[in-house]
Amino acid sequence: MGFSEDPELQPFLFGLFLSMYLVTVLGNLLIILLIISDTHLHSPMYFFLCNLSLADVGFTSTTVPKMIVDIHTRSTAISYVGCLTQMSLFLICGCMDDLILTVMAYDRFVAICHPLHYQVIMNPRRCGFLVLVSFVFSVLDSLLHSLMVLQVTCFKDVEISSFFCDPSQLLSLACSDCFFTNDIVRYLAGVIYGFLPILGILFSYYKIVSSILRVPSPGGRYRAFSTCGSHLSVVCLFYGTGLGVYFSSAFSVSPGKGALASVVYTVVTPMLNPFIYSLRNRDIKRALWRLLSKTGSSQSLCHVSGLLVGTAAKRSI
Repeated sequence: MGFSEDPELQPFLFGLFLSMYLVTVLGNLLIILLIISDTHLHSPMYFFLCNLSLADVGFTSTTVPKMIVDIHTRSTAISYVGCLTQMSLFLICGCMDDLILTVMAYDRFVAICHPLHYQVIMNPRRCGFLVLVSFVFSVLDSLLHSLMVLQVTCFKDVEISSFFCDPSQLLSLACSDCFFTNDIVRYLAGVIYGFLPILGILFSYYKIVSSILRVPSPGGRYRAFSTCGSHLSVVCLFYGTGLGVYFSSAFSVSPGKGALASVVYTVVTPMLNPFIYSLRNRDIKRALWRLLSKTGSSQSLCHVSGLLVGTAAKRSI
């Protein structure tokens, strides 16, 4: 159904979401480029941040480009196969976001509460294993929802009160005999992929805050709180709106409010992640400065080389 059928609002919505999408993709790709290219950022924390940015690009790319095309063509129709594909990719990238945020909380817990054992605990093999497990669980969640949605046989001329094939909206279309079963599976998946990670994050931050308060140096406490505050702000935005939309489909929530909440965790949060993690992170700022310095130096070197080649050519002539 999109957001609005008002023709006067379509150019505004088109420009708004196109600009937000470009900022999201370019910002997250810049974070990935900085982490890969700068050896100072080759640590577990930035390895997980790189994977989070990659998941954010995929997460927003499953919904926003189709929405922009729909606004431009004034058509909000989507095929059955296209809807299932969009939902599956959306769940994979969304769960990756969810689980990577949980892994990042565990990483901060180990770094602050067990600093002497950090390099041993968060070794490259374990970091890769945690990301692999996150991906596998994300695929399993996508398969679970796809199997539930495939039971719905009344998909012809159906209206979805959102701007994409929202899994919660699709599950609410189930027939009466399987609606109860779908609700049980939905809440079970919500507990496994929502509340359990939140409990893990809250426990990690309880331990983190307890350890930070024992730090004698005010500067050390400030740096620790600054690093954890960036992560916690992203967690609150993502989990608060995401779980609210996922569970609200079982209740009488207006389509407009549900679509607006979906925008927050599908578009706004991935767009804010690069700013939250870069503006409050000195390492990212320094890496960006080093990258710009290298680019400027290489351009100057190319300019000087061009002048030397030109001068040599003139002398030979």
